[in-house]
Parts: sequence; structure tokens; C-alpha cells
Amino acid sequence: MDQKTIDASATAPTKTLSRFQLFKRRFHLSPVNRRRLERFKSHKLGYRSFVIFSTLFLVSLFAEFIANDRPLIVSYKGEILFPVLVDYPEDKFGGFLAITDYRTPEIANEIKAHGWMIWPPIRYSYDTINKDYPGRIGDNGICLGYPAPPPWASSLKLCDAPADQLARYNKWGNTNWLGLDSQGRDVVARVIYGFRISVLFGLLLTIVSSALGIIAGAVQGYFGGKVDLIFQRLLEIWNSIPELFVLLILSSLFVPGFWTLLGILMIFSWTSLVGLVRAEFLRGRNLEYVRAARALGLSDWQIIFKHLLPNATVATLTFLPFKLSGAIAALTALDFLGLGMPPGSPSLGELLLEGKKHLEAPWLGISGFISVSIILSLAIFMGEAVRDALDPRKTFRTQG
Repeated sequence: MDQKTIDASATAPTKTLSRFQLFKRRFHLSPVNRRRLERFKSHKLGYRSFVIFSTLFLVSLFAEFIANDRPLIVSYKGEILFPVLVDYPEDKFGGFLAITDYRTPEIANEIKAHGWMIWPPIRYSYDTINKDYPGRIGDNGICLGYPAPPPWASSLKLCDAPADQLARYNKWGNTNWLGLDSQGRDVVARVIYGFRISVLFGLLLTIVSSALGIIAGAVQGYFGGKVDLIFQRLLEIWNSIPELFVLLILSSLFVPGFWTLLGILMIFSWTSLVGLVRAEFLRGRNLEYVRAARALGLSDWQIIFKHLLPNATVATLTFLPFKLSGAIAALTALDFLGLGMPPGSPSLGELLLEGKKHLEAPWLGISGFISVSIILSLAIFMGEAVRDALDPRKTFRTQG
């Protein structure tokens, strides 16, 4: 072994250690941010709300594996299939339809005779109609249909039905824990999928609209002068447009959908943070460190994004949880008014509308109300914790 190899092997651990230290330093929290994180965790209600909200959202992302009318795994004639991920034609199991309905007795018996199935805990998707529900006998002796109450909340007897139908209805995975809506769809499945859509919609609307508002406020506050004046007049005109009337007009011209609603609400919601960011940039553009950056030859955009924007972002982060709750409430209100998601979509607002139309089925309105209340409460509690964590009077308070 020559001298160069010996020197390289001797210095290798030092290089590896220095790279690790560089990686650790890059992702290491500063003392200020560490104190903010500790303040956030010390706010027990807000921190626990964040943990619960994050857990529920992560679980809802896998809604297809929790509530679905397709099995997770199927073993048929020695072949392993994944219906939850792939649409298999029914001729694979001896049928003739383009997409297999695994809840039909014929398909279920065929697979059971040549293999096995593993189902999710809830054997309903958000649009699955429970055709096995036999109905319940009302006070007048008539067999009642949909909406149907949860099994644990009704003392009425089930109507007469074939034994195999009653056996399928009474299976554990087929239990409708929160009842059925007016179309025979499982309420639990619709709540799970509706929670996911509401949170995804709120997060996308909050992130994109906040980014647009921060950029607009940064440009307006940093350059000032005529740019600030023109922007202010345009914002005044834009904010004077009645948002509800525009939604009514656009909903009559376009088919309502997730992305359509997101775009429409984004047009109006991006202005909410412009004033705050503008004020932060007007205050900070003449500070000493900004003048020093100009003296060093940094461009305006470098000063905006590297120096002023991080300081302004701290103030805007406080409002993001409240914007999230406002976005979720807006989608729920539009769905309740019939201006939101297409009919049949899993929506908490549509569930509230179902409860309003069917006052004889209180489980519909109660389920929707409790779901929306939990989401908005968790978001507000998180916002209070973020506000306390970013409060400079508490972050930089001297310890006695």
C-alpha cells in the first residue's frame, strides 16, 4: 500500500464526519425556532389538536383501504388479485360486466368456491348502495325504506327477507354504524371520504391562495410608490365584487367540481393576506440589514425572498390555520346550498343537506354536524397554538 492510499484512508472518516455535520447543520433548528416549537408543544390543547388532526387526515388518505365495496386481496384459482387497486372485468370470474361487483352473491360464491377474499373493515364505498337492507317495520305495519337508522339506535324489527339476504346484512363488515342516507349509502363511508375531500380542498386553497397573497403583498410593499398605489386601487375594486353572485353565475356556466370550485374560491381568497404582508414589507424595507444588502449589490428579488420574506412569513403563519378552517367551511356551505361538488360526491355539506331534507332521520344531520364541528374546532385550536408559539413577546421572554 502506497503513501497516498494510507493518507486517503486516514482522512476518510474526517470527510464523512464533516458531511454528516453539514447535513445536520442544514436541517438543524435555530434557537429561536426551537423555542417556538417548544411553545407550540407546551400549548397542550393546540398540540393535541394538531396530532389528532394529522392522524385523522393521514388515515383518510387511505380511505379506499378502510371503506370500500371491493376486497383488498382476492385469491382466485391460485392467482392473487388486488381489486382495491385494479378494475378487473367480471368475465374473469365467469360474469359478463365490464367491472366486477364483488358484493353480488354470484361473484362472492364463485370466489369463495375457488379461493378467498380479504375485505376492508367497512364493506362500503361512499357511493355503494346497500341493497341487502331489508327495511324495518314502522308503527303502522308498513316496511320502511331509506333513510335507515343505525342498528343500535332502532328498536323496530327488520322486515321479512330471504335468509341469505339477512345473513349478508348482519355480517360484521356490512354493519351501517351510522345508518344509511336517503339513497341507501353508508354514512360512515361518506364521512370518511368527505373528511378527506374537505381537508384536501382546504389545504390546497390555503397554500396556493396564501402564496399568491404573500407574493403580491411583498411586491406591493417593497417597491411602494406607484406600484403600491395601483395595487391598492385594484384590490379595492376586486374586493368589492360580490363573491356569492359570481359563484352563482359561474356555477350555471360550468359543471361544478373539485378543481372548478378551487379555482373560483382562489380568485377571491388570495387577497386576505396582501395587507398584512404589505405592512411588513413597508416596515422592513428601510431597516439597516436591507440597506446593507443593497450596498452589497443584492438584487431586489434576492432581498425580497432571502431577507424580507422570511420575517414576513412568521406573521402570516399565524393566520394559516384560520384560513384552513374558513376554506373548509366555505366548501361545506357551498355543498349545503347545492353550489359545490357534483351530486353524489362524498361531501359533509351534502350530508347536512340530507339531514335538513329528512328531519325524520336525525342521524344524518347529527353525523354531518359533529364531523364539521370536529374539523373546524381542531383547526381553530391549532391556530391558537401557532399564534402563541410565534408571539415574539413569549418567544423572546427572559426566563426568570
